[in-house]
Amino acid sequence: MGGMGSGRHWYWGSKDSTDDYRSIDVRRWKRDGLLAAHQSFGWQWSQHGEVVASIRVRTESNRVVLTYRHRSGGEDWKDESYPVYLDWTACNLGGERPWFLCPARGCGRRVAILYGGGIFACRHCYQLAYPSQRETWDDRAARKADRIRDKLGWEPGILNGNGWKPKGMRWNTFKRLTTQQMPSYK
Repeated sequence: MGGMGSGRHWYWGSKDSTDDYRSIDVRRWKRDGLLAAHQSFGWQWSQHGEVVASIRVRTESNRVVLTYRHRSGGEDWKDESYPVYLDWTACNLGGERPWFLCPARGCGRRVAILYGGGIFACRHCYQLAYPSQRETWDDRAARKADRIRDKLGWEPGILNGNGWKPKGMRWNTFKRLTTQQMPSYK
């Protein structure tokens, strides 16, 4: 029973995480007003205040054209330019919600986020897992407790002790949150 490499914990050769890839989010572009037709803009990623990657985006009606350069390993730089089609769904209270249609060959899945590798594609095409899928049960419990402690205005970490009830919070809410923030062990 058990042993080296058993279980669902992260191990070498497992799926990459969505955090390992650069991403573009159509919801953010919509919120920032960047999806209006016939305009272009640049998008960049930075790390420690330094720009590490960028792309050019040209918008057309119902699609965006991504233009960028990339390389894998020690290969030469490749220029990429291809369209990513958009799909729009109606919202219940009015307006429309944009979606990317995954440009990977044979996919066409409707997604909000595309991840960059050789091309920008959905997480299913790259077989990416979410970081939370790699967490152990005790890591999840600690993350949940820290989220509740944040709502209470307390310092993260269950070893830091409890604080006072935040001003304006109802006592019933306070009692419910303080009983929830205690991790349950299996």
